[in-house]
Amino acid sequence: MTAPDAKILALGTPRHFTRSSVLFSEGDQAAGFFFIRKGQVRITKLDEHGRELEVTRVGPGDFLGEAVAFVGGRYPFIAQAIGETDVAYFDIEAVLRRVDRDPKTARFFLDLLARKCVVLSARIESLGLRTVRQRIVRYLLENGSEVAPCVITLKIRKGELARQLGTVGETLSRNLRQMQAEGLIEVKGRDIHFKDPARLRGELAP
Repeated sequence: MTAPDAKILALGTPRHFTRSSVLFSEGDQAAGFFFIRKGQVRITKLDEHGRELEVTRVGPGDFLGEAVAFVGGRYPFIAQAIGETDVAYFDIEAVLRRVDRDPKTARFFLDLLARKCVVLSARIESLGLRTVRQRIVRYLLENGSEVAPCVITLKIRKGELARQLGTVGETLSRNLRQMQAEGLIEVKGRDIHFKDPARLRGELAP
C-alpha cells in the first residue's frame, strides 16, 4: 500500500499507548481509525467458548479500523498495544469532510479500503476454509523463501502463533510433530526447517 503523505497524516491526531493499553474494545462505536507509526498492535476476538483468537497483528505503516469507521459501525474486535506504540488517530467525520472536497484524498482512502478487502478475503479463506495443518503450511510458505532449504525463526511464542492461526497450542504442536514425523519439516526450538517448498505447497491443493 502507498504510504500516506504529509497531507493525509495531518488529518490525524498523535496518540501514545503503553504496553497492554487497549485502543478499542469489541462493540465500541467506530468514531475513527488509526495509523500505526511506531510499535505493534494485537487484534483479538473471543470465540463462542470464550477462547481468545488472535486475528492478526499490525505494525508501522498499517491502518487499523478504517473499514468499520467508514460504514459507521462498531469495532468487531479488540485492539491492544503490544509495547510502546505511537499512532495517528483519524476522526472519521474530519476525514469525510476532506474526502468531499479533495479527490486525491478520496482516491487514497478508496485504494486503502479496496486493498483491505483483498487482505480480509485471504484471511477468511485461511481461517475458515482450511485445516489447521493447511494454515500452518500457508504460514510457513508466506514467511519462508522459495529457495530451499529454508529456515523460519518464530518471532512469537508458539501459543501466540496458535491463536494467530485460529487454533490452540496443543493442536498446533500435534500438527507440527506429525509434519516432522512425515519429513515435511524439522523443528528445533524456535526454528522450523523445510527442504522442499513445492512439497509443502502440495498440501494446499484441493
